[in-house]
Amino acid sequence: MKKFRFVIGIAGASGSIYGRLLLEKIIAMRDQIDNCGVIFSDNARTVWKFELDQDPGTINFPEWMKVYDPGDFFAPMASGSAAYDGMIICPCTLGTLGRIASGVSGDLLTRAADVMLKERKKLILVPRETPLNLIHLSNMKSLTEAGAIICPASPSFYSKPVTLEQAAMTVVDRVLVLAGFQVPAYQWGK
Repeated sequence: MKKFRFVIGIAGASGSIYGRLLLEKIIAMRDQIDNCGVIFSDNARTVWKFELDQDPGTINFPEWMKVYDPGDFFAPMASGSAAYDGMIICPCTLGTLGRIASGVSGDLLTRAADVMLKERKKLILVPRETPLNLIHLSNMKSLTEAGAIICPASPSFYSKPVTLEQAAMTVVDRVLVLAGFQVPAYQWGK
């Protein structure tokens, strides 16, 4: 089985539960991951603390996962030569999405996303905000045309989730399947 080199970005949108569940699932999938870089935007840390009552700096990441400062342009994912297989930004603010759509790489999060697009690698953005205005929709259209996948944080209910975490996990599982990982996710008709 191929082992992936992946980047996980956490932007400052509400919905930190999605980011937490994604990181937990990635850690549990060690057999599919060669290494994983993690980037929290500054605002993501603030929202994470507020929503989850946890400082993301206290997360005990395994040695094959490294957290990078959003200002670190010397991080490997800032260059296509690092050969990452893809990137997931979950949750993704619409401001971050707009900066990526415009080619603005003012921090490591947006630079890494730009690298994924230019290298034709998987870039999956998980916006949670609603409602959407025409600018948001145009940015999503531009990113889709550039090769990104927009996967809104809209839980599915046909698997009959009972808890908030189960509902949020329907989004996380869908994102991981889109990224190419082998995950035991609910499939309609099976």
